[in-house]
Amino acid sequence: MLASLRRLHRLRPIAAAATLRRAAAPSLSPGHPPPKLLHFIPFSSSSTTPLSKPILCKSSEYEVEKREGGGIAEEIDEGIVEHVRQGSETDAYAAIELALDSVVKVFTVSSSPNYFLPWQNKAQRESMGSGFVIPGRRIVTNAHVVADHTFVLVRKHGSPTKYKAEVQAVGHECDLALLSVENEEFWEGMHFLELGDIPFLQEAVAVVGYPQGGDNISVTKGVVSRVEPTQYAHGAAQLMAIQIDAAINPGNSGGPAMMGDKVAGVAFQNLSGAENIGYIIPVPIIKHFIAGIEERGKYVGFCSLGLACQPTENSQLREHFHMRPDTTGVIINKINPLSDAAKVLKKDDVVLSFDGVPIANDGTVPFRNRERITFDHLVSMKKPGEKAILKVLRNGIEHELSISLRPLQPLVPVHQFDKLPSYYIFAGFVFVPLTQPYLHEYGEDWYNTSPRKLCEKSLRELPNKPGEQLVILSQVLMDDINTGYERLSELQVKKVNGVEVDNLKHLCCLVEGCQDESLKFDLDEGRVIVLNCKNAKLATSRILKRHRIPTAMSSDLIDEQAADREIKSACVR
Repeated sequence: MLASLRRLHRLRPIAAAATLRRAAAPSLSPGHPPPKLLHFIPFSSSSTTPLSKPILCKSSEYEVEKREGGGIAEEIDEGIVEHVRQGSETDAYAAIELALDSVVKVFTVSSSPNYFLPWQNKAQRESMGSGFVIPGRRIVTNAHVVADHTFVLVRKHGSPTKYKAEVQAVGHECDLALLSVENEEFWEGMHFLELGDIPFLQEAVAVVGYPQGGDNISVTKGVVSRVEPTQYAHGAAQLMAIQIDAAINPGNSGGPAMMGDKVAGVAFQNLSGAENIGYIIPVPIIKHFIAGIEERGKYVGFCSLGLACQPTENSQLREHFHMRPDTTGVIINKINPLSDAAKVLKKDDVVLSFDGVPIANDGTVPFRNRERITFDHLVSMKKPGEKAILKVLRNGIEHELSISLRPLQPLVPVHQFDKLPSYYIFAGFVFVPLTQPYLHEYGEDWYNTSPRKLCEKSLRELPNKPGEQLVILSQVLMDDINTGYERLSELQVKKVNGVEVDNLKHLCCLVEGCQDESLKFDLDEGRVIVLNCKNAKLATSRILKRHRIPTAMSSDLIDEQAADREIKSACVR
């Protein structure tokens, strides 16, 4: 998983400060296309047998048979084939011309938090990406194009004017975002693109966007190489993606991949160190993202079972778990305690099927024409709150169990965009919740350069209660009150005065509400900090003033404390 995450790179928006040479875009003419043939796929070279039943596709002048994943009828003569080939090329140009009135350039001003100094942001930066308009006067782009944004502008193809855009919704797991523009002038002459379907292998797609190397729109063509769940570099989620061989570069992010006159996906990342291996977000992921926002008014995420499973490809392993020769499935190794699956499933259960779809010994399920895909994809396509039927084998007996699915949050957040980090400072000790963005401050090779124990906790530990956080002592701001404790940073805070710490808010309440003379912090590795409570509170204000830190706690903790005081005062009245 980590190796994939290091190799896959989201297409970073182009830095505006870079010197870019402008190049004129080629002139594209729509021409006069002949009748359309939806798909023209030859028979497999290894077999002359049709792979599925033929589907009749009608056009205005002639009829041809299209086999889904197979080929066209042998009766089509060479003249018609040539006619179709020329028509396909002309249709491609027409589709690209259509996209020119739909694709926009996105200009973003952003400022990311400094997780080592959580009370301040990093320097502002400008970047550029791509996007396209869809019905409902919305613009689709990548989440990483507008992540941590402070200001967003968009520009139409062929226009010198930039229009202010508002970010309506962001899904960082699926790397998608929706923008809106209020200015009516922007929508004049714009064509809304329709979402298509998942393309078949070797089908041609055209990626339209504004990559590095020029200021005008760019079009690159390629074919579909692979369709399977892939690690999304931005949100670290494992979701379906389409691999294509079209050139996808920084700046292409958020642009559409066109197949005919419909969108086949959204360009979002490439494979570092490889040539012409790019990835697009497929239509089912896009539709799931948009549907969730339309139904709930906000992005809620993708569902998860909360299981860690092991393949059962070894015959001895299958025999040990009472699996018959014709039985296939995967073994449950670990269950997220906060998932609904924890209420009905047990460790060492063998999951045989998901919603009636049999799961193979390697964890895959059938997908389209002789393709296979991990059954996680079936889970991720469920709506939050929707139920699924799992058939499991437990002690040699099969059971059918109903499980409610919902998005699950890890103990250590994988990302934390568009929000300020939480912190609490007391007597110069800076306490923060452990997050992967905090570890990312150690550089691109954070897995090897960050504190080993914190890194392992962030990747492997599961939450045991709602709202749980791993609170760490990030650093010590030196003062007389904390002399001798300066080497105790980067350790988890286990207890305060003997009470186990649930999260940062809980730690803040324990410290602020302390009435004892001494305050004791129990840290990881058995380390201990003891302070005089009264002197420590007095020292906090002078340390904040010395380091020019505006407040002792982040705004979210201040708001929560104010809300708690209002509730208490209301109860007294």
